[in-house]
Amino acid sequence: MNLRKHELIGLRVEIVRSEDPGLLGVAGVVVDETRNTLLIDAAGREKRVAKQGSRFRFDVPGGAEVEGDEIRFRPEDRIKKAR
Repeated sequence: MNLRKHELIGLRVEIVRSEDPGLLGVAGVVVDETRNTLLIDAAGREKRVAKQGSRFRFDVPGGAEVEGDEIRFRPEDRIKKAR
């Protein structure tokens, strides 16, 4: 699955690599997305995670891991550019 074309809000995600060691392994649901960050609801606590320097595992059919730099666009621009 090409996550660059997919809406990320509402997907379950886990952080598998981050420059901030405190975010490693955080899992939850994406509740908002900006150009540079994902806002993840992890067990009732919201965590804002920088896309740059992070790697995410999304819970989609077949599973998918993506580097944050690959999705580091505004959501509407990311979807348009992936066509």
